[in-house]
Amino acid sequence: MNSKKIRLALAGNPNSGKTTLFNALTGTNQVVGNWPGVTVEQKLGSYRKNHNIQIVDLPGIYSLSPYTAEEIITRDYLVREKPEVIINIVDASNIERNLYLTTQLLELGLPVVIALNMMDVVNARGDIIDVDSLQRQLGCQVVEISALKETNLEGLIAASIKAAEENITPKAIEFPGRIERALQEMSELISSEREGGVEDRLRRYTTLKLLEGDSVIIDNLVLGETQARAEAVISRLEKELDDDRESIIISARYDYVTELTARIRRKAEGKESFSAKVDKFVTNKVLGLPIFALVMAVVYGVSVSTVGQWVTDFTNDVFVEEWIKTPVADFLESAGVSEALVGLICDGIIGGVGAILGFMPQMMVLFLFLAILEDCGYMARIAFLLDLLFRRFGMSGKSFIPMLVGTGCGVPGIMAARTIENPRDRRLTIMSVTFMPCGAKLPLIAMITGALFDNNGYIAFSAYALGIVSVIVTGIILKQFTAFAGAPTPFVIELPDYHFPSWKNVRQSILMKLESYAKKVVTIYIFVSILVWFMASFGFGDEGFGMIESLEDSLCRDVGTLFAWIFTPCGFDSWQAVVATLLGLAAKEDIVGVLGVLSSIGDGEKALEMVEAGENLGDLVAIFGGSKLVGYSFMAFNLLCAPCFAAMATIVAELDSKWEAAFAIGYECLFAYVVSLIIYQLGSWYLGGPFTMWTGTAVALLLVMTGLLIRGIRRA
Repeated sequence: MNSKKIRLALAGNPNSGKTTLFNALTGTNQVVGNWPGVTVEQKLGSYRKNHNIQIVDLPGIYSLSPYTAEEIITRDYLVREKPEVIINIVDASNIERNLYLTTQLLELGLPVVIALNMMDVVNARGDIIDVDSLQRQLGCQVVEISALKETNLEGLIAASIKAAEENITPKAIEFPGRIERALQEMSELISSEREGGVEDRLRRYTTLKLLEGDSVIIDNLVLGETQARAEAVISRLEKELDDDRESIIISARYDYVTELTARIRRKAEGKESFSAKVDKFVTNKVLGLPIFALVMAVVYGVSVSTVGQWVTDFTNDVFVEEWIKTPVADFLESAGVSEALVGLICDGIIGGVGAILGFMPQMMVLFLFLAILEDCGYMARIAFLLDLLFRRFGMSGKSFIPMLVGTGCGVPGIMAARTIENPRDRRLTIMSVTFMPCGAKLPLIAMITGALFDNNGYIAFSAYALGIVSVIVTGIILKQFTAFAGAPTPFVIELPDYHFPSWKNVRQSILMKLESYAKKVVTIYIFVSILVWFMASFGFGDEGFGMIESLEDSLCRDVGTLFAWIFTPCGFDSWQAVVATLLGLAAKEDIVGVLGVLSSIGDGEKALEMVEAGENLGDLVAIFGGSKLVGYSFMAFNLLCAPCFAAMATIVAELDSKWEAAFAIGYECLFAYVVSLIIYQLGSWYLGGPFTMWTGTAVALLLVMTGLLIRGIRRA
């Protein structure tokens, strides 16, 4: 059998350890894409010890009812593709909740193997699960494993191969007598496969779905005159049990699972789990959010100000400058290479890309902390805690995870919105994720705060607060329009037990995010670095087009001057600030590099070093006319406007149409412009400036936004 291709489909609840098991079984032999027609992630891989065994990681679901994209995908795959074996991952620490899905999988007429995961957690609690009894009751092989510790995975694969070879399908659960009699009557009304009807293996499954009133199944059945007879059977059953058709089956399943769990599990008496003890504090309505704020303050403090900063300084000062840039420049000059080519290679490519790579250590430390917090089970608690707060503003608690991921990088943050089933909520989340300051925006915040505000910590914090407020404002305002209206997606989340994070999972998470960042460096950043160098080094001088000595004659100045009028109402209309803003659309990190190049400082890396050293950045400050208000307005616009090209491309890929993507990107730019306009115009007026037409416009826009917010809050 080992020479034959075998497909093993992994099915289970969210947070049951399914993805951990998939990664452990496949290693690097994975292909990730999207299921046809939807943005839900598709994972395929081959077993690392036998490439003839294909592993399919189906989306995490709680049932096979067709209510979400994940449930539809999983059901369609199992029904139509008919994998050789279904591996049902069951979280043994939450076995009663997980077995509900198991009862449905047993009805699909396919071999099933139960992977009883997290048995180490059960044993630590002192609980006992009678695996032999569970195996007899379900009629299929049950294998104890720990996906996190990679325990008994070979035994799981061996049991799966045996199930595929013997093709033994488990017996579906039996319902109470009246339900079974109704199912028997309805089953006789459905044509068999031999008569051109339902496949024999799916006969009971189809009958159950017909009884439940599953519209997808009913639409695909050709019952003809027998439809009325089937409905008569269902109506009689509803009267007998005094309940609706769907609730009858749901209640019967839960009753079966509850009774089965009571027979096979014995819980330790009087012993409170470690997770329960910790959750008394971290999910507390009063203490939960302050604890979360403290945790994130430590995470960002270590990532940005201490450890991350130390490694970044080494990368910038030693690795890039001393080990790469200087030796390359010396070699090229000694070889007689022209000044233009030396500038292109050293300043344009190495200097530009090096300045961006210098921030990678900070991002790596940040990604490390976030991966640890997520893998140990803490982030699930925060999503649960914030659901109530988010729902008050028209958004689901599921929006929190994409936004948290977006603080590292907007691209995976946008992609994380796939977990939101409601298309309106998913669209709203995608539009607002990039308001959160990502790792790429940290250099901009550091530069403006250091150059204009003497490294005032409150100013840096306000940049993050601005992002959070923008998310909330967007949710309240847009929920009042038809395209976004409706109740938020019901938020259901499994709270896994706390456990030590798996270094393998943490490492994989970090590498995936850094790989995405590195690809941007190799593609977009190199192009932008060369473009900035060219535009700053060439222009039209007295002798025509060529290399110039003064930036005043450069192409940068010409382009910046051409578009300066757009940003005049927002205060930052110097050509240097305009060029930095335009090129920042390619990559937000490049704003710092561009400002450094377009001032006498030389490059963004040196500018940040001067900020840290507290040195005079007069030339950089001069770009903003020496005004703190102008600098803050510039920072606000660039933090909130459309994200980098890579994130914009992801928005286009994740939304249902290009028109939706265009609206999302356009809204972000418009929102950023309005916020920047209000900040500068009202700030100028408050500081004694004249009341102009643009000041009146800012007041009017503020009143409109306030009115929409008040109306939205009242509706909520």
